[in-house]
Amino acid sequence: MKKIAVKKGDVLQRKGDLKSLVYLVDKGLLRSYTIDGKGREHIYMFGPEGWIVTDNCGVNEPCDLYIDAVEDSELRVVTKEEMLQAKLDIKALQRRLYVMQTRIVMLMSSNAKERYEHFIKTYPDITQRVSLKMIASYLGISPEALSRVRHKLSQ
Repeated sequence: MKKIAVKKGDVLQRKGDLKSLVYLVDKGLLRSYTIDGKGREHIYMFGPEGWIVTDNCGVNEPCDLYIDAVEDSELRVVTKEEMLQAKLDIKALQRRLYVMQTRIVMLMSSNAKERYEHFIKTYPDITQRVSLKMIASYLGISPEALSRVRHKLSQ
C-alpha cells in the first residue's frame, strides 16, 4: 500500500472523478460529502483513525462524493482493484457498512436528539475535532437545531 500525507483542506476526490481510491486513515481525519444544487454540503461520513473512506461507486464509474482532509492526515491508499485482491481489512470495512446502515435507518426514523446521541457513540473521539456546522450537516439538521439539542442534553 502506498502511504501518503495530506494537509488539512486537501481534496482527495471530487464528484465526477473516474478513479475512486480507498483511503485507510492511520492518523488524522477525513470526511466524504456531497454538495447539493444550492451549494450546501451534506456530510456522508467521517473517517477517523482506523477507518476506511471511499466512494461506493463502481470501478471506473464517476464518483458521487467529495473526499477531503479535515485535519493533517497520514493515509494508506489502494485502488479498488487492489483492495479486492488483497481482501483488505475486513473488520474496518464491516464497521463502515454497519455505521452507514444504522445511519440510514436513523435518518428515516429518529429525531435530532437521537441522531446526535448516536453520532457521539459512533464518533466519540471527533466531537471536539470538527465544527458544529459539520456535525449538523452529518445529522441532516441546521446548526441552530443542533445547538438546541446540545443545550437540552446539557441540562
